[in-house]
Amino acid sequence: MIGSGLIDRRSFIRAAGLAFVAGLAPRSAFALSRADAVYASGLKRADGRFAIGLVSETGELIDEIALPGRVHGLCHSTATGLSVAFARRPGTFAVVFDSQSQIEPRIIHAPDERHYFGHGAFSPDGRLFYASENDFAANRGMIGIYDTRSEFARIGEIPAYGIGTHDMTVTDDGSMLVIANGGIETHPDFGRTKLNLDHMEPSLVLVDAKTGALIEKHTLPPDLSRLSTRHLDIAADGRIWFACQYEGPRTDRPPLVGHFAKGEALSLIHLPEDTTDRLGNYVGAIAVNRSEGLVGIASPKNGLWAVLDGSDGRLLTETILTDAAGIAASPASFAVSSYRGDFLGRRSPVAFDQHITRL
Repeated sequence: MIGSGLIDRRSFIRAAGLAFVAGLAPRSAFALSRADAVYASGLKRADGRFAIGLVSETGELIDEIALPGRVHGLCHSTATGLSVAFARRPGTFAVVFDSQSQIEPRIIHAPDERHYFGHGAFSPDGRLFYASENDFAANRGMIGIYDTRSEFARIGEIPAYGIGTHDMTVTDDGSMLVIANGGIETHPDFGRTKLNLDHMEPSLVLVDAKTGALIEKHTLPPDLSRLSTRHLDIAADGRIWFACQYEGPRTDRPPLVGHFAKGEALSLIHLPEDTTDRLGNYVGAIAVNRSEGLVGIASPKNGLWAVLDGSDGRLLTETILTDAAGIAASPASFAVSSYRGDFLGRRSPVAFDQHITRL
């Protein structure tokens, strides 16, 4: 299936989005036509097979797109309708599908001696696609650059200025890449084993998208060197919110969320201690609801998702949800999924994976 460069074309065209309603099964087509919002998430079926699930704003699983393996993060371009789902680290494939036209879905591959870190982003005009990659031979993070107009040909790369590069995004004007370097060394020969927990190097980086030049690099203080900076999102005012996963002693209670803007130092948010306890020193996903001025975080460790005030990081609400996984902005607040099949309060017979994107 992978060798052809395409992946189950009929499944993609059947379930790729609003433009293909006519090709969906009647029940799925009806649900999709009535949906005000459509989300995509990786999932694992009860039979062990992997897929991308399309989910309505009511949490109904509309349809599934078959996959050759497990995926992690997803991203979407509103300019072109293209979406990408990345293989889970240390995977080497990413799946491109189109929710607006009948361009054939395809699989792209990381170059030799690279693997994807599970995240990427489009330029605002949709012409370029950026992917976080591991140059494992040199132990450095890189950002691969792909031309979406030339079948996602890889046309260049720029350094991520750190190791363990994970999530990344692009500013609204397209001028900067924002990169979360988790600071953890890995190598595919050792699977997902973390090789440098005694000397981690987490950082958050701003890079000139045109030249690849480093604009700013923010490192955490020495006493927080084991706080891996993993995921991020950008607010309407350009402020960057980030979420962390702690690799230190379980009895520590480090801050797990922070924010910054260009020209500013990092600001770490100290949540109530009992909230930090329930997060289990681990935030698996973060999302900003721009229209409502909210920040949402989710953690599967002890099963919690929470909403913060986007102006000051103050805790507004927290909700217990076993195996809480993905989170994305919804019209009113946030859509939240779980590994046991929850999505917006509805249960499906699948295990949703860690991230959600809205199409």
